[in-house]
Amino acid sequence: MSRRPPRFWLRPTRSIAARLLRPLSFIATTLTRRRLRQPTFQSSVPVLCCGNITTGGTGKTPLTLDLVQRLKDRGHHPHILSRGHGGRERGPVGVNPSRSTPRDVGDEPLLLAQAAPTWIGANRAETARLAISQGADCLVMDDGFQNPTLHQNVSVLVVDGATGFGNGCVLPAGPLREPLTDALARAQAVVVMGDDRHNLIPTFPPHLLTTQARLVPGPEIRTLQGRRIVAFAGIGRPEKFFDMLRDAGVAPIRALPFPDHHFYTPRDIQRLEALSRESGTTLVTTAKDAVKLPFPFRTQVKVIGVELLWADPKAPERLLDLLFSAA
Repeated sequence: MSRRPPRFWLRPTRSIAARLLRPLSFIATTLTRRRLRQPTFQSSVPVLCCGNITTGGTGKTPLTLDLVQRLKDRGHHPHILSRGHGGRERGPVGVNPSRSTPRDVGDEPLLLAQAAPTWIGANRAETARLAISQGADCLVMDDGFQNPTLHQNVSVLVVDGATGFGNGCVLPAGPLREPLTDALARAQAVVVMGDDRHNLIPTFPPHLLTTQARLVPGPEIRTLQGRRIVAFAGIGRPEKFFDMLRDAGVAPIRALPFPDHHFYTPRDIQRLEALSRESGTTLVTTAKDAVKLPFPFRTQVKVIGVELLWADPKAPERLLDLLFSAA
């Protein structure tokens, strides 16, 4: 049900399959470098990018939401720029939380739009102009680290502490979107999500602002203590959500992974409804999945939000200070 990356991507040594695919990785690297040399639009307001270098979920969207809230707390008017992955709209277009649907704009933009005005479109320069015309005094990009259309004043690489950089190879030989050295040369900060199981932090260049954070469930998790739950999630790494529940003392009796950006079909809903009818069973999912569930089925599901717990509480404020000093 869940599309998992090839196992050899995550091995620390390069397998025969990875070595055979390296010529294709060289082509992908060449094309990415050529694309990144294109001219970029220089925004009149500061631009912060929360991006990554690997495929799959690393925690970019929770980081985006955390930093957007901090910008609002400082009195700013941030707007969010997203590609709108999975949606039919090509953009540039603003996301309307009351009228837009996940099939139109994608699941993540609909979730982000609950926090701040959100715009979708592959050309971030176009969406930046629209956002600024509507009062944005700073812009936060959810993904787009390899997108050259808009100059990024500060780029934050989000790294999954559990998987790290896998075998260190570029697609399709490994999980990297570009060579690690290229990415670190363009970034200004790195946030390692979760435990640093690969001891990555000491290897990052000293000029980078480097910190750690972990995803923790929102306060609504307390209502699930002692209950029988069935958890389901269609995110980059569903196991991260299931592990978060277990760490909070709420172990699912069933954990159903779906592909990232999955649109729930009538058959999926029927299956989930059947599980919910089991005696004393509560369905649990993520906020990103909840926006894709049909009403009234959505009201039968307990939605667990996630928050960031920073290892250094001052780190996100230093990151925002860096944004405005670099602008």
